[in-house]
Amino acid sequence: MDVAFLVSKEGIEQAELTEPWKAVEHAGHNPRLVSPEPGKVQAFNHLDPADTFTVDVTAADARPGDFAALVLPGGVANGDLLRSLPDAVEFVREFVALGRPIAVICHGGWVLIEADAVRGKRLTSWPSLRTDYRNAGATWADEPLIVDGNLISSRKPDDLPEFNRALIAALDR
Repeated sequence: MDVAFLVSKEGIEQAELTEPWKAVEHAGHNPRLVSPEPGKVQAFNHLDPADTFTVDVTAADARPGDFAALVLPGGVANGDLLRSLPDAVEFVREFVALGRPIAVICHGGWVLIEADAVRGKRLTSWPSLRTDYRNAGATWADEPLIVDGNLISSRKPDDLPEFNRALIAALDR
């Protein structure tokens, strides 16, 4: 099964991209990098540039129905950029309508808020998004992992082991 990892051009928290990516591969699935722009994306280790990764398909060309799940890695700049890009927001809206698993960590949820996909949901994130989630109609809690229906959420890189287990469990259902 293909799993979409939606990211912007830069500012992706590298561990929040690569660790779930490896977990998806290890479980026998096919991760695919989706971004509003073709080419390469720049990951970061917090504020320091890290590796670059090649985009597999643009958000405009990707078909949400072709993916079993969606992963939204964090990174402040990544989350902020994604929510301002119409192709990314529309990809998320279409994916939400399918009811398939969505795994979001850290600042990755800003695009979910922009897509009006958190109303009535319980989730977690980096604490600075607490008010944004609440203003969008969600219930926010400071916990390492929250699973609410098809929505899997975690706060930060330290939560990745639990996040990855929940993502793989959702794919195996």
